[in-house]
Amino acid sequence: MWQENIKEVERLREKSREGGGQARIDTQHKAGKLTARERINLLLDQGSFVEVNGLVESRIDDFGLDKRRVPGDGVVTGYGTVNGRTVCVASEDFTVIGGTSGEYHSMKICRMQDMALQMKVPFIAINDSGGARIEEGISALSGYGEMFLRNTKASGVIPQIAVIVGPCSGGACYSPAICDFIFMVEKISKMFITGPKVVQSVLGEVTTIEELGGTAVHAHTSGVSHFTYQNEQECFAGVRRLLSYLPQNYLEKPPVLAGKPVDRSSDIPQIVPDNPRRPYDVHQVIDTMVDEGSFLEIQKDFAANAVIGLGRIDGESVGFVANQPNFIGGSLDCDSSDKIARFIRFCDCFNIPLVTLVDVPAFMPGKEQEAKGIIRHGAKILYAYSEATVPKISLIMRKAYGGAYIAMNSKSMGADVVYAWPIAEVAVMGADGAISIIWKKQLAQAEDPARFTEEKIEEYQDLFMNPFIAAKRGYVDDVILPEETRGKIRAALDFLKTKQVQAPQKKHGNIPL
Repeated sequence: MWQENIKEVERLREKSREGGGQARIDTQHKAGKLTARERINLLLDQGSFVEVNGLVESRIDDFGLDKRRVPGDGVVTGYGTVNGRTVCVASEDFTVIGGTSGEYHSMKICRMQDMALQMKVPFIAINDSGGARIEEGISALSGYGEMFLRNTKASGVIPQIAVIVGPCSGGACYSPAICDFIFMVEKISKMFITGPKVVQSVLGEVTTIEELGGTAVHAHTSGVSHFTYQNEQECFAGVRRLLSYLPQNYLEKPPVLAGKPVDRSSDIPQIVPDNPRRPYDVHQVIDTMVDEGSFLEIQKDFAANAVIGLGRIDGESVGFVANQPNFIGGSLDCDSSDKIARFIRFCDCFNIPLVTLVDVPAFMPGKEQEAKGIIRHGAKILYAYSEATVPKISLIMRKAYGGAYIAMNSKSMGADVVYAWPIAEVAVMGADGAISIIWKKQLAQAEDPARFTEEKIEEYQDLFMNPFIAAKRGYVDDVILPEETRGKIRAALDFLKTKQVQAPQKKHGNIPL
């Protein structure tokens, strides 16, 4: 009896490991894709994976499923470690019934979501699925609802990461969408609500899957994805790197890693022109502050007028939000507002302090932005900064005008420390616009309008276009020299480590979505 049962265990385990069989594995490889287990091996520390529910099978026999089902039911689930820290993982297996989600497939994923939440460890979903299993009807669909519910309950409690390494269509898209980060791989990752045939039949538009939901669309236009890589090896290395910046859960602080602190603040005058009309690359400013090579940019191809990402200062994780003068002058529009607000809230969930680098002329004006709801989108930044209780430090680099200045973590919205460089300009608007309003009549009557304008610009700049007025009123804590920048920010971060804020008792706020 023992021998027979042992043989049966070995047979079922082997069948589970084989997935859909060698022929389908070969097809997967020919498509440039790895298998579910190969992906887990790339993600986790070698030998750390422990499988859970590996022998589960679908109980549906209709439509020939009894001949296609195998132990595991198209998803490999379990736990292991990344850089020595525990994570839970679910990796869909496209070789088994196209990785489709049925009753037990989704049950396995939900089980790992529950375990991740109970253990307070990150959850990583690896998506490669043809969608809901039609043969299982409502049982397949309801599984998605169970996943969404768990994604939402875990939001802000543990980091949740979705890796798209194949199709992810229909309702399946929304579990990744609720996660904190989405990773995609060029040529093989696809996310879309409806396929090209449906779009053509309903709207009459001819399109391709790549145009609907490929990496280019979601990295550049929709902002759905956060990271894009050329191949799966680089992608899973990227997931491992991201996790190194994050705590296991909301109760912990991020790990401190040995790095290479280098103070390059003296380079700032060569990077940032004192002429507010001249652009520069804010990435170079960030690099003067962070440990060498530690900045990990997020959504780098979406809403390029804002830069967000994680870096380290003396080995400790810091979230950076910065205006990018190289793209539309660093103005805030609808997309950059969404990008910034979501990142602020993520950092606040997981105890990551925020450093905001300000060089912003305005919220983007114009009919198009107003129609898209710039008021509603911009309000998300205001809400996110005001709500955040982590340490919040701002540096006004150059322009800080109008409502956009207020939005970018100003003192009046709860910033803990605000610094400014001597070339900073804090005002309601730029000098040219102010002159045309304040001295409109005098300008029209002036004998020499050009000279009058020049004189009034100089007068306005002396009165308002410098950081010293803001410092006198307490809206700026100190006007600092460029070479002092990294040291001042590091000292502020050290001071604010023990910051505690008692939030009002309520169910939750109502962010202007």
